[in-house]
Amino acid sequence: MSAPAAASPATGPAAGSPARSAAADTLALRVLSALLREDVLGLRTRATLEQRADGGWLVAAGHRIAVPVTADGFQSEYAARLPLVELDGRPTGGLDAVLTALAGRADAEDRPGWAAFAEECRETLATMELHDRVRDEVHTALTDLYGADPAHWSGPAAALGHDTLAAYLDHPVYPTARGRAGLDETRLRSHAPEFHPAFELRWLALPAGTLTRHGERPRPRWWPTPGWLGLDLPGGDQAWETLPVHPLTVGPALDEALRATGLAGRAVLAERPYLTVVPTLSMRTVAVAEDPLHHLKLPLATATLGRLNRRTIKPGTLRDGAAGQRLVEAVLAREPRFAGRILHADEQTWAHAGHELLAVLLRRQPAGLERSVTVPLAALLAPAPGADGRLVVDHLADRFFGGDPVALYDALLELLLDWQTTLFGYGVALESHQQNTSLVLDEDGAPRLLYKDDDGPRVHSGRLAATLGDLAPAREDFDDARVFADDDRPLTDLFTTITGHLCTGALAFGLAAHGRAELDELLALSRKRLTEAVERTGPAAEPLRAALLDAERLPVKAMVTAGTLLSKRRSGAADINKHYTDGPNYLLPHTGSGATGSGR
Repeated sequence: MSAPAAASPATGPAAGSPARSAAADTLALRVLSALLREDVLGLRTRATLEQRADGGWLVAAGHRIAVPVTADGFQSEYAARLPLVELDGRPTGGLDAVLTALAGRADAEDRPGWAAFAEECRETLATMELHDRVRDEVHTALTDLYGADPAHWSGPAAALGHDTLAAYLDHPVYPTARGRAGLDETRLRSHAPEFHPAFELRWLALPAGTLTRHGERPRPRWWPTPGWLGLDLPGGDQAWETLPVHPLTVGPALDEALRATGLAGRAVLAERPYLTVVPTLSMRTVAVAEDPLHHLKLPLATATLGRLNRRTIKPGTLRDGAAGQRLVEAVLAREPRFAGRILHADEQTWAHAGHELLAVLLRRQPAGLERSVTVPLAALLAPAPGADGRLVVDHLADRFFGGDPVALYDALLELLLDWQTTLFGYGVALESHQQNTSLVLDEDGAPRLLYKDDDGPRVHSGRLAATLGDLAPAREDFDDARVFADDDRPLTDLFTTITGHLCTGALAFGLAAHGRAELDELLALSRKRLTEAVERTGPAAEPLRAALLDAERLPVKAMVTAGTLLSKRRSGAADINKHYTDGPNYLLPHTGSGATGSGR
């Protein structure tokens, strides 16, 4: 990915104005690049490329906007190269000023979305600057806990250290992903994964029969009774059941949830916090400190990746996640060559009280990982502790791949693309992005992959019925009717944007940007492994060849548009996480990373 050029004195802050931080300029470049990629205000499709003395500018004459750009190639022809725009021929810098000016060109009914996005940017900038201040301190704490080399952080507790490292990286697509709506520094330091905190949960006691439950396995020994929480309730413990609550959800949001479900005055919030937990990369999912094979996914009254992307838990997604896991396991049972190589967390145990803030998923990690190094794909490009500028992937390559990061990338590609293409052959595409997919490495075996969170798949109904027969889930097993499709387009879109862009493409461009290999080499390797996987799977995978290997353009997530800038009515997004624009196909032979076209 092309590096943004440094601002010249002529385009920097105006004389006498306070200097912007490096984080502010980085965020401005990411935001402007996202707006270009998503063609907001026609900045891409209604613009022409103009070469000036300092470089290229995309000029959208209709809105009298010009953006300085550089060649990109990863999901967009262009990225912003300076943290400013030109409006009516005058340069405007500073993200607040830029967004205010652009909002003035937007339709009036969209301006609340622009205001919300500006607030997201302010919150994200504060978080980025906080990260810059505390990163060294957190890295020191991690080495004290787990050791100096993250390639030796073994076992389920140390895996949480890799989640912490990943939390300092930006999302490959969404520019303000490090922000969490409405959470100040104190709350972040106490509960967010980048600080690796430990805290205690709160618990609700609810009348027996209130909760809808799923799962046959017994609850862990640490699950409390009301008496354990210090509550002396009518009828004794057998007349009540307990539900964990994230401490950030306690307050007006929880009170409103109890009123909405008719539980106000009936449910009892224990005053005594109980059960020490550590946040995972997801933040709303926490690991039990004394039993880190068990994770609790709990609703949070905040939003990330867009104001419409709330971190609550709709009860139907619990049902969908459990059904998704059973579907994956049904395929695994038919594909013995993946036995022991594809692992999945158990997500069959959940409960809810009919509200998105009154729910819990009890996730059980697979046993036998005590000596394994488990790293989410989102952590591979994260800076490792130490002053030498090395990445997590460098340490893993040293220990497991003879010091060769490309060999690690190739091993990941081979297994991940083989598995995901096999799933596609059955008629299944998973939303298994870089946070939900972990690389598992052991001294005495080949790489493995660990998956979780299968509540948003896309399923080709006819092909699944033909390949799995009676093992195929019925539509009524899922709550979300959008899971099922009668053609391959929803599956190829999801495969491309998740497995293609987020899990493999972003890593290729990132490794190249860090100088670990040439981009063309990495993209050729990715194309080779996907081609092999398609050919191994056979005719059922041919839609992937057409949609991903041979297409001129690829679907690209339009997350800012669907998640914040526009209402669902205005964007037309049926699912804000599966709303797309398009970008160049970087996997086509000989295209490399250069941009093509002139603002198409």
